[in-house]
Amino acid sequence: MCAGLLLMISAILGMLVYMSHSMFSTGRYLKHLEYEVCYVRNFTDVDDKIIARAKQLGEDPLSLSRRYCEEFHKDMTFLRCLPPSVEPRVSDHMPQIISMIIQILENGCAYIVDGDVYFSVDKSPEYGRLSGRKSEDNRAGERVAVDSRKKNPADFALWKSSKEGETYWDSPWGPGRPGWHIECSAMSAAYLGYSFDIHGGGMDLVFPHHENEIAQSCAACSSSNISYWLHNGFVTIDSEKMSKSLGNFFTIRQVIELYHPLALRLFLIGTHYRSPINYSDLQLESASDRIYYIYQTLQDCVDFLKQQNIELQEKTIPGDILNCINKFQNDFVSAMSNDLHTSDVLAALYDPMRIINDLLNTRKGKKQALRAESIAALEKSIKHVLTILGLMPSSYSEALQELKQKALHRLKLTEDEILQKIEERTSARNNKDYERSDAIRKELAAKGIALMDNPDGTTWKPALPPVPSP
Repeated sequence: MCAGLLLMISAILGMLVYMSHSMFSTGRYLKHLEYEVCYVRNFTDVDDKIIARAKQLGEDPLSLSRRYCEEFHKDMTFLRCLPPSVEPRVSDHMPQIISMIIQILENGCAYIVDGDVYFSVDKSPEYGRLSGRKSEDNRAGERVAVDSRKKNPADFALWKSSKEGETYWDSPWGPGRPGWHIECSAMSAAYLGYSFDIHGGGMDLVFPHHENEIAQSCAACSSSNISYWLHNGFVTIDSEKMSKSLGNFFTIRQVIELYHPLALRLFLIGTHYRSPINYSDLQLESASDRIYYIYQTLQDCVDFLKQQNIELQEKTIPGDILNCINKFQNDFVSAMSNDLHTSDVLAALYDPMRIINDLLNTRKGKKQALRAESIAALEKSIKHVLTILGLMPSSYSEALQELKQKALHRLKLTEDEILQKIEERTSARNNKDYERSDAIRKELAAKGIALMDNPDGTTWKPALPPVPSP
C-alpha cells in the first residue's frame, strides 16, 4: 500500500493537556500500514483571544504567538509526538486566505458589510450535516454573536475589519484580519487540496468551527470533501471539563514535573480518543506503575538474552508462543483498524507480558524448551507495537531510572533515604527481628515504594500506594 493519506489538525495557542490524543498514534500506525502520510498541523497565531492577551501583556501578538508555538513544540517532543510534514501559521498565509474569501464571494455565498465579510449560511443547504444541528437551533446570542448587520444570525465572519491599534493586513475590503474558521480551510486547501482523508480536533470544534469549515470550503470549491473526522473527548476532573475558564486545568509541563512523559502518554492513549478521560493523581500513578512494569519486564528480557547465544527464526519458536504472538499482532491490527482503539491494544499486552515473566521467573518457565528463543520473539513483538504507539524509550534502563526519579520527587524522598531503610531492614533480618523488618517494608509500601528481595540483595521500585479505606 502506498496511496497518499492526508491528515490535518489545528493547534490553537495556549493548548492544555487535553490536546487531541486522536493523533498520538495515528501517523505511526498509518505509516506502519505503508501509507505515505502528509500530516498538516496548523497554528492559529492571530485571533481575538491572542490579541486581547497580547494587549494585556503589552506584547506584540505575533511575538506572543511565536513564544507559545515554541513551548508547544517542546511539549510535543516530551510526549514523543511525530512532527508534522508541514506546519503553516495563519500570519504566513494571508494571500491564500484572501484568495479563498474572494472565491466564496464570487460564488455568491458571502457578503460585505462595512469592511467585514460574512459567510451566508442560507447559501449552504447542507449546513449542519456534521453536527446534526438544524438552522432553527442557531439562535442569536447563544453560539453566534448578535450583529444586526447579518442577514442571518448564524452567518459568520470570513474577514474582520481592524480596530484601532490592532494588528492588521491589507485586503480588497480594507485593513483587517481573517475570521477563525476561514484560516483552517485556506491552509488545508493550500497543502492538502480541497479533498483529503482525515481531519482531527477536539469535540468542542464540531460546531461551529468544523461545521463552518465544511460550509466555506464547499462554497469555494463544490467538490470539497473530507472522508473522516476524528474528534477527541475532553480531559475531565471530577467529571467536569478541564478548561482555563474554570481554573481546573494542568498544563503538560506541570504534569511531567511529577510524572514521566511516557507515563502521561500511556494515560492518554489508555482511553479511546472519542471518550472523556478523567484526570486524577491515582490515574497517573497507575499509568506510571504500568509503564514501569512494561519496561522492567523488557529490561529483564534484554539482560537475560545478553547471556544467550541464539539465532531467532520462526521455526525455532514453540507453537504456543507463536500462537500468542500471532494473536497479539492480530488483536493489535484489529483494535487499531477499528477507529484507533489504543486502549484495547494496551489490554492485549497482558498475555505476552505474563508469559515473559513466567519464562523468566517461574520454575516451570525456566524448564521450557527453547526458552530463550521464546523470550526473544515475545520481546520483539511487544517492542514493535510499543514503537507504533510511540511508547518505545531510547533505553529501558534509562526510562526506568527516570521513572524512579519522578516517583522520588512526588514522594519528597531521596534514594539515600530509601537505601538507609533497606540497610536497617537487612540488619533487622540478620538479627532475626522480623517484626522490625516487616514494619520497614510496610512503612515504605505505604509511601509507594516496593522492596524486592533477591540473592544479590534488596532492590526497590515505585509502586502504587495502598488506597486508603473510606
